[in-house]
Amino acid sequence: MAHGRIRAKLKRSSLYTFGCIRPPREPNDEPQPHEFRGPGFSRHVCCNQPQLHQKKPLKYSKNYISTTKYNVITFLPKALFEQFRRVANVYFLLAAMLSLTPVSPFSAYSMIAPLAFVIGLSMAKEAVENWHRFMQDMKVNMRKVRVHNGEGVFSLKPWMNLRVGDVVKVEKDQFFPADLLLLSSSYEDGICYVETMNLDGETNLKVKRSLESTLTLDDDSTFKDFRGTIKCEDPNPNLYTFVGNLEYERQVFPLDPSQILLRDSKLRNTGHVYGVVIFSGHDSKVMQNATKSPSKRSTIEKQMDKIIYVLFTLLVLISLISSTGFAIKTKTQMPSWWYLQAPDEERLYDPENAGLSGFYHLITALILYGYLIPISLYVSIELVKVLQAVFINQDIHMYDEETGTPAQARTSNLNEELGMVDTILSDKTGTLTCNQMDFLKCSIAGTPYGMRSSEVELAAASQMAMDLEGNGQNGSEIESEAVPTPRGENLRVPIKGFSFEDARLMNGNWLRESNPEVLMLFFRILALCHTAIPEYNEETGSFSYEAESPDEGAFLVAAREFGFEFCKRTQSSIFVRERRPSSQEFVEREFKLLNLLDFTSKRKRMSVIVQDETGQILLLCKGADSIIFDRLAKNGRVYEEATTKHLNEYGEAGLRTLALAYKKLEESDYAAWNDEFMKAKTSIGGDRDAMLERVSDLMEKDLILVGATAVEDKLQPGVPQCIDKLAQAGLKLWVLTGDKMETAINIGFACSLLRQGMKQICISTNMDMLAENSKKAVKENIVLQITNASQMVKLEKDPHAAFALIIDGKTLTYALEEDLKHQFLNLAVDCASVICCRVSPKQKALVTRLVKEGTGKTTLAIGDGANDVGMIQEADIGVGISGVEGMQAVMASDFAIAQFRFLERLLVVHGHWCYKRIAQMICYFFYKNIAFGLTLFYFEAFTGFSGQSVYDDWYMLLFNVVLTSLPVIALGVFEQDVSSEICLQFPALYQQGPRNLFFDWYRIFGWMGNGLYCSLIVFFLNIIIFYDQAFRIGGQTADMTVVGTAMFTCVIYAVNCQIALTMSHFTWIQHFLIGFSIIAWYVFLVLYGMMSPELSGNAYKIFVEALAPAPIFWLSTLLVTVACNLPYLAHISFQRSFNPMDHHVIQEIKYYKKDVEDRHMWTRERSKARQETKIGFSARVDAKIRHLRQMLQKKSSVLSPRIALAATRT
Repeated sequence: MAHGRIRAKLKRSSLYTFGCIRPPREPNDEPQPHEFRGPGFSRHVCCNQPQLHQKKPLKYSKNYISTTKYNVITFLPKALFEQFRRVANVYFLLAAMLSLTPVSPFSAYSMIAPLAFVIGLSMAKEAVENWHRFMQDMKVNMRKVRVHNGEGVFSLKPWMNLRVGDVVKVEKDQFFPADLLLLSSSYEDGICYVETMNLDGETNLKVKRSLESTLTLDDDSTFKDFRGTIKCEDPNPNLYTFVGNLEYERQVFPLDPSQILLRDSKLRNTGHVYGVVIFSGHDSKVMQNATKSPSKRSTIEKQMDKIIYVLFTLLVLISLISSTGFAIKTKTQMPSWWYLQAPDEERLYDPENAGLSGFYHLITALILYGYLIPISLYVSIELVKVLQAVFINQDIHMYDEETGTPAQARTSNLNEELGMVDTILSDKTGTLTCNQMDFLKCSIAGTPYGMRSSEVELAAASQMAMDLEGNGQNGSEIESEAVPTPRGENLRVPIKGFSFEDARLMNGNWLRESNPEVLMLFFRILALCHTAIPEYNEETGSFSYEAESPDEGAFLVAAREFGFEFCKRTQSSIFVRERRPSSQEFVEREFKLLNLLDFTSKRKRMSVIVQDETGQILLLCKGADSIIFDRLAKNGRVYEEATTKHLNEYGEAGLRTLALAYKKLEESDYAAWNDEFMKAKTSIGGDRDAMLERVSDLMEKDLILVGATAVEDKLQPGVPQCIDKLAQAGLKLWVLTGDKMETAINIGFACSLLRQGMKQICISTNMDMLAENSKKAVKENIVLQITNASQMVKLEKDPHAAFALIIDGKTLTYALEEDLKHQFLNLAVDCASVICCRVSPKQKALVTRLVKEGTGKTTLAIGDGANDVGMIQEADIGVGISGVEGMQAVMASDFAIAQFRFLERLLVVHGHWCYKRIAQMICYFFYKNIAFGLTLFYFEAFTGFSGQSVYDDWYMLLFNVVLTSLPVIALGVFEQDVSSEICLQFPALYQQGPRNLFFDWYRIFGWMGNGLYCSLIVFFLNIIIFYDQAFRIGGQTADMTVVGTAMFTCVIYAVNCQIALTMSHFTWIQHFLIGFSIIAWYVFLVLYGMMSPELSGNAYKIFVEALAPAPIFWLSTLLVTVACNLPYLAHISFQRSFNPMDHHVIQEIKYYKKDVEDRHMWTRERSKARQETKIGFSARVDAKIRHLRQMLQKKSSVLSPRIALAATRT
């Protein structure tokens, strides 16, 4: 702790030029408090007096947060509303109500019980999923923070118990529990560092500073008598603005965003801070950016509603035919049917009022033919989806061993939607990257150093080798040539932030190089040009660094490993321990820090001015290569050409690059410049930053290039491979990040979303343009950029050309306006990859909505932070990255995975399976219910539209519940057209989902037609067979019960054999369930027939005495079953022989084991099956192979004349 105290005494604000310096002020120039006018500024916070906020009008939102869909009060009404959004459930509710009337052909119980069961089961599933969300909310709500209890004592309290006005103490690496006003920090000048990655995706730390008036509140005891009042803006979603005043010690101080610590951001590099709660719970800015948990429905479920409409239309049509026929019969023939004694007591059939009788019969028919609309379908789908979700949760291949986190299907309603995704919208930081930088390569004095290959190079070389092997070439040689790997690289203990491997620079060997002076200067720039703080680690005996950005940390670790260890910083000096190559001893050198010109997104560079021990003054600069190269002196461009070549190579390898330069200064020149600089630094007024920028520009000129660095922004494991596989599956990937454009572009290269040769379309708005021109002029400029880019894309004739669209947040604000957004979307859709940078959480959601509604295709959003919640909820499917620090994204998501790479398996395997399972299951359900339900209509027409059912009530009740339900559930849970390994080897199979090949209207009507055909065969063949044939030994013909039971037996056999033909993947479970369904029917007939006639009615001993002894019963069952399934068997035989689908070909290859016997053929088929893509390392490999072929063609064209000439000479 002693070390922490020493470190805390450093006044960090003196290190900065632009960010947080407090220029000296005249006594009369104190900042004036804000004047609040109009609505929106009614917040009144009593600091350290939370009890005053327990009653109105100062009672504000609690700090308890909830992302659940329901609560105890809203569950019943909202869940019922969700259930009756399904058209079929509305129909069944009406049918259940009508079953209470005398016109119902069935008992009320047989209609109400299934509906109650279906609704109850679905609501129970919703309740369980909502409970899981609630428990995750409570994990966040129960986090602990130190809160002032009075008398200067702080104790731990759960976040949910915080109130507005509470004073809290947040310690290093903790999240802020609410939106706080910073009062003081462990640094003397009230500076603290905040990581906002969870809010805006940025990895660079933000500097916050407290008011000078509250700096004395630096200890627990000082809060005993602390009182103050904050008047500020009302809760709003703007993350980057804040307006308010603090009334403290009879003075009023203005507040701005630099004093506000937002919920879900994290305290870094600072021992502790004190703050007072301003906005709590759902009033906090991050929660204001969140939206209510949406109710999402899958594409298939929406299409099911349309199918229900079609079936309902068919139901009404045949019911009208039936009621019209009944009315005609009642009017014309019923008077002669004396045995009916018409009209009856309830006047349900009355020849004198045939129209009313027809209306009553219409209600009867609507209930009778209700089996066309299967109520059990919804129960089966709910059960299947829950089991599918269990398999997703239990998939060991999506289990992250490092964090112990499995995949989690947080809702099972969208399983099949995973197989229909067209566009993925991804966050960058924490999703694609680990926020860890590794120093990998460098170029010094025009010489490249560093033998290790980046992840992108390794993945691309592996893919190239596989492709060439598939074509019969030696891929291993290509791979070894493409990827240089140092010998013995695995012997060194891995160092975080340093993956560099090159003996020429290590262990002092750099002195033997041709330019040791330039090399030493390069290392010193790494060790001196930064704002980091060293911390001595007693366990390792070396220093670690707390830097504003991971890049800076990687540079310092690299400098340390090269023998230039940054070890100490004071207000005016930087100390570096330099290793003597001869004795390996360290010599501590002091460099006086004269000025620091810090990095900003506009400057894109950082410089320090130091004076070494010899008195020489040096300007050391690092920045973007385009910026540095523009500032080089004529004599400073010696290494420019070689360095540019190396920078291009590093960019192709997906590495982040910076150029390093220096300048020697004369004391007189520096003194004159420093006077100007100090005047600008201490000036008062709105143009202070502009003055500083101008004076800095004067110094950062005529530089001498030293070299360049190449840092690998460590991707999450498997990200390049995952993106490549998703691209091969035909998916489009957009990256939406809060990071600056340069960082986003670097990650684009690292992920292979960008590559050399790809044409980048950068649409941006210059800051100066925004300041000088009106909004109309800026918008016109953006329209022009988009129009020109669209024309360029359309006029491109090269089929291999690829475009990448890169746009920043300010420009996106205009591009998303109503009159421009579709033009922007059309351009984006034509590009191979899209990167949106500097976007706010709201813009992420708006872009997602635009893609979803503009393309009409399924979107998936994936992220890990609170800033991703909006787009996760807006997308058709939201995926949260779990196993990281923030849980906001996971709590808002539909599916949670531990790492981005698991998205490949979630979509390509589970998504593909779930889509085909659900699609086939629903089609089969409609088939079997049409095959069964229409036989009721035929029989009613056959019996004079009497409303008589040919089947016993118990038969119909058991048809969907027991006798045909289990095989279809097995189809929905276990069906696999190909194995998971094949799905990953042939990712193009995934396109069957987005193209909706298994649930389009052609296939739906095909299955309905199959059901219609089956119903005709079942009814008319049985009528023909049994109508006037002797059935028993005694010569008796079959009665209605015998015919109905025989027909029902044929339906059971036909539909169960049909599902057996539909299945591609059999286990003992499928065999057992299909056999069980058929055997269960006979067992039921025997047991039902054994009951007394009062219960079994006409079915008394029907199987034992009537059906079993009759050969005609068994023969008719066989004949009808074969006749029903023969057309489908012919169809699939023809399709597999003459027009096979992709999975049919793969199934045949696997069945005949061709993949084992001919590996080259199998590899070739895998290469051919890839979707042609312009992103991913496969596209990069394809481009490289095309380049190699072009070179070979040129060589052969040059060599062929020489060979011909040599042949003529011989």
